Amino acid sequence: MIKRILVALDPDSDTQVATQYAVEIAGRSGAVVTGVAVVDMGSIEASSIGGGIGSMYYAEKLRENLTAETRQKAQELARRFSDFVEGTGVRHAEVVREGVPFRRIVEDMKYHDMLILGNNPHFFYCHPKQHTQTLAKIVEQTIGPTLVVPETYTEVRKILIAYDGTNEAARAVRNFTHLFPFGRDLEIRILHVYRNDDAESKLMLRLIRSFMEAHDFTLDTMGIISNSAKEKILSQADEFGADLIILGAHTKSGLRGVRLGDATSHLLENSNIPLFIEH
Repeated sequence: MIKRILVALDPDSDTQVATQYAVEIAGRSGAVVTGVAVVDMGSIEASSIGGGIGSMYYAEKLRENLTAETRQKAQELARRFSDFVEGTGVRHAEVVREGVPFRRIVEDMKYHDMLILGNNPHFFYCHPKQHTQTLAKIVEQTIGPTLVVPETYTEVRKILIAYDGTNEAARAVRNFTHLFPFGRDLEIRILHVYRNDDAESKLMLRLIRSFMEAHDFTLDTMGIISNSAKEKILSQADEFGADLIILGAHTKSGLRGVRLGDATSHLLENSNIPLFIEH
């Protein structure tokens, strides 16, 4: 059961959609919704670095102005969130943090059951069009499931589960069944992304069906696709008319550290329906 939902606030329109999903889920579960805005001190510092000794004064003034402007915008985001949720009757709270956005959000998620945020976040409020890696870093490091939403709200009635038997995918299914954020009266298709052979796929499908049925979910249809799943998952979701995709967020390790896997990144960048993701 969901008791606490965290919504990451930024100036983009998908934040209002994230708040709408949070209100819907909280209305069903009785959860408290927390909106968190973050003053990105790291980006402020980087944007106000002076070019030499003579420019240090101006750099300091720029830093002060950017900090004040960003704090004001963060407070405004918190007020807009409060005004939106207040009229719904859902219990809510608003907090403004200072620091690196993904770190502050990950820290707050230690004390919430689910995170909801838009799929194109720009947490540097002074430059809202500046691209950041905040979303990828949150998905990589957060504790608990993340619901990533587009700019348009759609009622969730049909769900596609992309399941490959990995720990990440199993955690995604497990958390979804335990939290049941959209109730249980859903049409669900599970899509097994196989790695070895058809027999193994059929076994995994039987096992995951049994697990979900034990939690009062019904799987209407099942399918199997090859391991090259990036485009196939989205095409299957479109064919099914899915309102939500459930998946495990895979990562890769390289010279520059851990990063999201190709399929996860592709879905985050190209899906026009919400993603329920677990790392």
